[in-house]
Amino acid sequence: MEQPVKKGLDLNRRPMPKQPVEVRRRNFEEVALGYDAKLAMEEASRCIQCKKPGCVEKCPVEVDIPGFIQAIAEGDFERGVRILKAKNSLPSVCGRVCPQETQCEGGCALHRKAGQIAIGRLERFLGDWEAAQPDFMLPEVAPPTGKRVAVVGGGPAGLTVAGDLVKLGHEVTIFEALHKVGGVLVYGIPEFRLPKRIVEREVEYLRRLGVKMVTNYVVGKTRTVDSLLEEYDAVFVGSGAGLPWFSEMPGNNLNGVYSANEYLTRINLMRGYTFPLAPTPVKRHVRVAVIGGGNVAMDCARTALRMGAETTILYRRSREEMPARLEEIENAEEEGVIFRYLTLPVRCIGDERGWVKGLECIRMELGEPDASGRRSPLPVPGSEFFLPFDAVIHAIGNSPNPLIPQTTPGIEIGRKGNIVADPQTGKTTKPRVWAGGDVVTGAATVILAMGAGRRAARSIHEYLTNPGEW
Repeated sequence: MEQPVKKGLDLNRRPMPKQPVEVRRRNFEEVALGYDAKLAMEEASRCIQCKKPGCVEKCPVEVDIPGFIQAIAEGDFERGVRILKAKNSLPSVCGRVCPQETQCEGGCALHRKAGQIAIGRLERFLGDWEAAQPDFMLPEVAPPTGKRVAVVGGGPAGLTVAGDLVKLGHEVTIFEALHKVGGVLVYGIPEFRLPKRIVEREVEYLRRLGVKMVTNYVVGKTRTVDSLLEEYDAVFVGSGAGLPWFSEMPGNNLNGVYSANEYLTRINLMRGYTFPLAPTPVKRHVRVAVIGGGNVAMDCARTALRMGAETTILYRRSREEMPARLEEIENAEEEGVIFRYLTLPVRCIGDERGWVKGLECIRMELGEPDASGRRSPLPVPGSEFFLPFDAVIHAIGNSPNPLIPQTTPGIEIGRKGNIVADPQTGKTTKPRVWAGGDVVTGAATVILAMGAGRRAARSIHEYLTNPGEW
């Protein structure tokens, strides 16, 4: 392919093709359709190839971003894939769900002119291009070292650790509690944002590299970390943050009140939206309230909408303070999700059969900024009101599941139930045990979990090759 001609500084970021709103709000197919080769090359040709690229500095997994973008601009997609996958084993995933606007794209030299390169879209393009090829060579794997590593949890952190270590010649086995490997990628992110076939494709890539995977295996119940240490030279814990939070208010025990974890898992991992084709039923509600303002709240609301409900997001601050990605907020608005800002639910109200029938709420106003930098919401006295709903979904965050901390003596636990680990190495207080991702930080982004996995893999490799120095 010929490289497009550059004509000065191009600040025209190429838009992502999407399903029409009236079509997509009624199906679970992917909303964003991706760049074709022409659009990808045009977008890549906008990159000015900085000598000190800020995009790389802000990438948690240290990808050579200018390198793969230049390869796309030149039409050499195979070289682009090799550059990208030298650091990132999950490009099709990251290109879809990572908050590039606050990470790599936020470091783009064109950012101050509002013309930053669409790095995530280009990353997705390369991952999808590779998958469409009939045969693509696997990277070279080092000779076997004889060392064995157990990875607890098949989410983004665990997959990254496994991919990095297997390429270095170590034998790696992932132990996953659920029946599908992928963690939050399969149970938390909706099909219309991250199709399961994409995750399965990336997981299969690791299998082809030699990573062993054991599913339906609950470490802490089926077997303990101490038991794994008897068989493996090192253990990495990446069990995520699967313990949901609920707003503290009366009525949370009513039928029709869900955590985001339960609702999204039934819909996503178990394909409840296809019932009866899939065996997991999901009740089709009429009016659904989603409490929260992050990406998970957007996922819940957009999912409930597709299930046929009138869906409302209740958020105690204003739109400007919402932590969700702007792209996800805009998609939800376009699709018809109702937003009620400066609104705080204080009580779930039930009917005589024990089902929720609505929420008592109070209006809020914004005060001075708090520790997060956002203005604090303050209740307006006497402003209570009622809103009718037959389902309420709490999407306000998660904590690490306590199972592994409770069954692993000698591992230090933080005040929020997280495993304490060195941020640069992932080492815990227990010898030969590393940890990373949401089980350490609490609920965060996919790419931050992957970054933690990369740093831990580097530390584990150093230990396995030089154990006498530890």
